[in-house]
This record gives sequence, structure tokens and C-alpha cells, in this order.
Amino acid sequence: MEQTVVLYPSVGVGHIRPMAELAKVFLSHGYDVTMVIVPPPIKSPAMDASQVERIAAANPSISFHVLPPIPIPDFAGSGKHPFLLTIQMMRQYYNDKLESFLRSIPRQRLHSLVIDMFCVEATDVAEKLGVPIYTFYPSGASPLAIFTQLPALFASRQTGLKELGDTPLEFLGVPPMPASHLLAELLAHPEEEIIKATVSIYERGMGTRGVLVNTFESLESRAVQALRDPLCVRGKMPPPIYCVGPLVGNGAGNGEKTERHECLAWLDAQPERSVVFLCFGSLGTFSEEQLKEMAVGLDRSGQRFLWVVRMPANVGDPMRILENQCEPDLDALLPEGFLERTKDRGLVVKSWAPQVEVLNHPATGAFVTHCGWNSMLEGVMAGVPMLCWPLYAEQKMNKVFMTQDIGVGMEIEGYMTGFVKADAVEAKVRLVMESEEGRELKALVAARKKEAETALKAGGSSHAAFLQFLLDVENLAQQQLAE
Repeated sequence: MEQTVVLYPSVGVGHIRPMAELAKVFLSHGYDVTMVIVPPPIKSPAMDASQVERIAAANPSISFHVLPPIPIPDFAGSGKHPFLLTIQMMRQYYNDKLESFLRSIPRQRLHSLVIDMFCVEATDVAEKLGVPIYTFYPSGASPLAIFTQLPALFASRQTGLKELGDTPLEFLGVPPMPASHLLAELLAHPEEEIIKATVSIYERGMGTRGVLVNTFESLESRAVQALRDPLCVRGKMPPPIYCVGPLVGNGAGNGEKTERHECLAWLDAQPERSVVFLCFGSLGTFSEEQLKEMAVGLDRSGQRFLWVVRMPANVGDPMRILENQCEPDLDALLPEGFLERTKDRGLVVKSWAPQVEVLNHPATGAFVTHCGWNSMLEGVMAGVPMLCWPLYAEQKMNKVFMTQDIGVGMEIEGYMTGFVKADAVEAKVRLVMESEEGRELKALVAARKKEAETALKAGGSSHAAFLQFLLDVENLAQQQLAE
């Protein structure tokens, strides 16, 4: 009897996409896979239903089951942080709907339930039904190592972390982390609800049968070792950690012929490794003033560039932005004459570009990124050095890992002030494209690319970790039968 694996991603394309890549790994081992999707609670590019539909269309072998929608909570008027409202929504409304769906699958066919780290409320459902439950962490081992050590940190503090500023905090398995680089929500007072909820999520996420992480052993060996250390998880033995990444799409879609994006044809005409690609994720927006400053820096650098520009939005917590999704007016947003002046060496694309295909194009020589984990892995798999401009969430933490531990990026100064100057853009773009330091960085990234490819091959560390995961689930099933 074919067995079915149920995957339960958190809302948001940044969570659904890597879980769809995990689904492909299950499919390659002969399992049926169903992804259970929660309708997005707010309208934003990161939670756009059409993007989910594109992912589904590109993966016809995966079944997608969208749970029935509920009346959308009043995110703007409640006064509560959207993160807290989302967790509450998952528990109060969607646990029952998830349970009904799981009950529709014969128990002997149901292999396991793999939940996103932010879907830990579903643990109650799995325990009730006796289904083996595992956590999937779409980011890396390094941020996870920090998050699992937070309960001990907060237990020892009477005040919030915000007052520490850039004071480095020591955690097992990672470089010293400036307090200011943690998630903004973690800088509150330890007694605040947002802190308690965040800590609880990571504690429960580390309390399942095991954790699959979107990384490979050699990329973050220190952090992976820390996650297996009892000192890292307060008061209990850590669960098995399975490094099964990098889980990155190839940008090829579902094999159907689709119109090739204009930027790829433009790249075809550029010299090898000559183009700087600037792209900042589905929520990466800047003020009009910052966009103009970036343009000046790119103009002065003299380098070829491909730049994805989104409509400016209110700067702040991206979860709160009900973004205007209309296309940007480039002539109004960018300096006068910029597009004309740079037309022979630059291309500005509105709103979106096929990032994986751009990164893997022979003309792409560097990547200016917001340091989202998916984007970082895509850069590694393409062998492209990165310039780090973190914006929100855990991206400032990722910047530290990328520049200090993993060795695939350089920092663009000024991001902590909220405004990066043209001089900083010009200097770092020139550095990565023209200098000996840039050449050394390219060599380091090329080595990481080879490590990643080796990890995914039969006999590689990520392939072996996934086989071990499957064996552990099988052993657990036999144990349950014996009982």
C-alpha cells in the first residue's frame, strides 16, 4: 500500500516553496504527498494565493488541499501582533479542519505529518490521532540553534534585550550575535506575550519526533553540532536533527512552455559573470529616497546590473503591510535620466524576476540580497557571491552567518541605520566585481556550491540524513505495532 505524507506549511510563499521542494524528495522515494494549505489571513505579496497556485501548477505530482477559509481576523484593529493572531487562528480554527482531513486518510496509509515550525499547534492533532509528527525548519541550523537557546537566555534576564544595543550575545554553535540583530519581536520585555509565544513555538517545535532542517551538514557544522547538544535544548534531550537541504528549486517550472522573461534575453547579451543582480524578496520594499540613493550608487559603480524594483511601501513590520501591488512608475521613482544613462549596461525590472534562473545564468556575477534563507541557498547553489542587505525577520542574523561562518557574502554598511548611502552601494559592488577580495569570495562560494551538490547526491550527507529519517519513522511504526 502506498503511503501518504502530509506536509503542513505555514502561511506565506517563503514557507510553502521550500516545503514543496521537500515534497519532491518524498516523491523521489516513492511516497504520495499532500500539502495542506491554510488560506492567507492578509493580502500581501508574500501571501498571494496566485503564487501558491503557481507552485501547485509547477508541481502536478503533489496534491494540494486548501483548508476551508474562515472569516479573516481583524489584524489591523485588534491591537495584537499579527504573529499572535496567526498562531491563535491556527489553533482555534484550523486544528479541527486539519484533523478532519487527516481522518479522511486511512491510518495505515498515513506515513507521517511534517509541520512547519510555525504550525506547532498541530502537534495536538497528531498526538490525538497517533500520527508520527516531525518539524520542518525552512531556514538554517544557525538561526534554529539561537532560537532553541532563547528560553535559557530569557530565564536569566529581568529586562528586555533592546537596551543591549549591539552588545554581542554568546550562543552555542554560532558567531557572537549582536542583540540588535535578533528578531525585532525578541527585543521586548521577557514577560511580554510576543516573547512567551515565540519561545513556546520553538520549544514545541523541538519537541516533535525529529526536526528536518533546510541545510547541509558541512555548511553549518558548528550549529548542527550545537543542536545535538543537550545544553542547547533546555531541560531535555534534543530530538534527531536531519539536515536534508539545500531544498532549492531549479526555476524550470513544470516542463510546460512558458514565455521567457525579458530579463533573461537581456542577460544573454551580457559578458560572463559581469552583472550584479539586485533582488530583495517578496516583502523587500524601500522608500523612494532609498531607491534613488541605490540608483546613484549603481550608476557610479560603472558595473552592469539587473535590478528588481518594487512599489515603495511603509517601512516597518512587513506583517503589517497591506501592500499596494500596483506596478512602480520607474521614471518617477528613480533619478532623472538614470534609465537613459544606464540603458547600455543596466536593466530595471518591475516587481518580479525569475530569481533562480537569473542566479544560474552565466552572465550573473554577484547577488545583492535581503539575506532570506531561501535566497541565500539559491545563491550558494548558483555559485554566486552575495552582498548582504538584510531588512527584517531573521535576516540580520543570517547576515552574520553568511559573512562570518559560511563565507558566502559581504556586508553592505548602513542597513542598521535604515538608510544605505550611495557610496556604500558603489564601494561594495566594485569590491565584489573588481577586487582580489571579490575573487576570493567567488572561490569560497564555488566551493560551497560543490559541497551542496555532493550533499544531495546518493551517498551524500543530505541524502543519507533523509534515508535515516525514513528508517526512524519505519522503526517507530513497528514499535507502535508491537505495543
